[in-house]
Amino acid sequence: MAAASSSDSEGDRAESSEASSKWLDAHYDPMANIHTFSACLVLADLHGDGEYKLAVGDLGPSGRQPCLKVLKGPTVLAESALPALPAAAAAFLMGQHEPRTPALALASGPCVYVYKNLRPYFKFSLPQLPPNPLEQDLWNQAKEDQIDHLTLKEMLEGIREKAEVPLSVQSLRFLQLELSEMEAFVNQHKSKPIKRQAVITTMTTLKKNMADEDAMSCLVLGTENKELLVLDPEAFTILAKMSLPGVPVFLEVSGQFDVAFRLAAACRNGNIYILRRDCKRPKYCIELSTQPVGLVLAHKVLVVGSTQDNLHGFTHKGKRLWTVHMPAAILTMNLLEQRSRGLQAVMAGLANGEVRIYHDKALLNVIRTPDAVTSLCFGRYGREDNTLIVTTRGGGLIIKILKRTAVFAEGAGEVGPPPAQAMKLNVPRKTRLYVDQTLREREAGTAMHRTFQTDLYLLRLRAARAYVRALESSLNPVSATAREPLKLHAVVQGLGPTFKLTLHLQNTSTARPILGLLVCFLYNEVLYALPRAFFKVPLLVPGLNYPLETFVESLSDKGISDIIKVLVLREGQSAPLLSAHINMPVQPAQACGK
Repeated sequence: MAAASSSDSEGDRAESSEASSKWLDAHYDPMANIHTFSACLVLADLHGDGEYKLAVGDLGPSGRQPCLKVLKGPTVLAESALPALPAAAAAFLMGQHEPRTPALALASGPCVYVYKNLRPYFKFSLPQLPPNPLEQDLWNQAKEDQIDHLTLKEMLEGIREKAEVPLSVQSLRFLQLELSEMEAFVNQHKSKPIKRQAVITTMTTLKKNMADEDAMSCLVLGTENKELLVLDPEAFTILAKMSLPGVPVFLEVSGQFDVAFRLAAACRNGNIYILRRDCKRPKYCIELSTQPVGLVLAHKVLVVGSTQDNLHGFTHKGKRLWTVHMPAAILTMNLLEQRSRGLQAVMAGLANGEVRIYHDKALLNVIRTPDAVTSLCFGRYGREDNTLIVTTRGGGLIIKILKRTAVFAEGAGEVGPPPAQAMKLNVPRKTRLYVDQTLREREAGTAMHRTFQTDLYLLRLRAARAYVRALESSLNPVSATAREPLKLHAVVQGLGPTFKLTLHLQNTSTARPILGLLVCFLYNEVLYALPRAFFKVPLLVPGLNYPLETFVESLSDKGISDIIKVLVLREGQSAPLLSAHINMPVQPAQACGK
């Protein structure tokens, strides 16, 4: 009976959690064998029949060949092999003619494969790059049998380590071979020309001349040789070429190519570069402390995920708006756009199996999955407008549908402004005194500002004079630099003519000891004599008070006193770290003498 009651309670809890969730569990297949990332997922009406399909660029792990998969619902509709690993996938309209069926573009290696109605339509290849001249000369010598394969190997390894121009694929494959296989490889490939071609690292779409949803779009490619290319959607020619200081890995664009557009590129050097139309070089740069793992544009805010498990929000000019810390490592990111409610949010897939949805820094929703999330995609799937596609590390496929009654409460998550900030303040009514003061400020604003500036300058002058008096009287001299936190206090003892001078020196830092200090005395040699004008200070341990003693002998028999200046310096530096003025006491004239 107890076991039955416990199982009933667990079932009730599961039903209550499912009822309170904003998502419907449409499908879950842990053995779907889909291995990809967010850039290779795209939802599009590939046949123009209103039935949206899911196109996946599968990486093909465990020795399998990479392929393009097209899913309709939970089943695989079509599958075709790819010659290289996919880098990104996108759906775009190539023209204005009917029927308005979008094409599918898949970037793989140095090529972009374009499909229409799931049939190969066009293949765009990146232009070839000039090969390394030293590498070309070595292969020409090998062609004429002037060098053997071992010499070729040593020379190519030297070029790979020092040359700025990278080696071709042919040379890199040659260096990976065993010694027994190199000679056959050279004989097979020495007559072939050396080709060096860049590889596509990322891809996205940019509207051509209209912002409509069914308008033509250009393809924007990021390449391994630190360039961005904009392709014409009809002729597939290069419309624009832009250079970057790093290799782009994530792209976000806004605007239209023929009007004005803004492009953000996150690169491998840890920076994000902002480019505009007619700019060959980046206009703004956002420097990150770590590598980016995702880039999403939501409501004109660039949301960047970093390897420090943080989400950062930036403006297009590089100003940081907010930062949110994640409970686990960020594996993937994508945009959630609910057009019926005008909502744009950021989805972050974490290593602990969570999918967190943020609007700015406000947490809207948390979805828990049975495995770490590797890719996310939100949009219309089948005939459902708001569908979430999730793939997991083990190759699983999760499909969730957002309930039509679900509403994301902005600011109701764990992070964000408190609810009291949105409460309307009870502002009191304007009184007669307030109105008179406002009129006075309008009429005599210039005079009031001048009076305020005069009082401010007087306040600064009094503060400066008080500071100078404190330094001259040596009330409590403290070093002004944070690198050398020191405190000095001087005590004079005796009636004369010999006085005992004790300097109390203290290291006020919390944990760092200070070494290599000197104490120097500046005084009138006609009036006073000291055994040593300067001496070294021992190691100062933080928090301890070190008394440093010396004797001062008065040489005047007229009862005259003067100031002795104490300087604390660093060895090898002329500027003092700390200074103090000691007012010596006046002794009777009969007590003076040598």
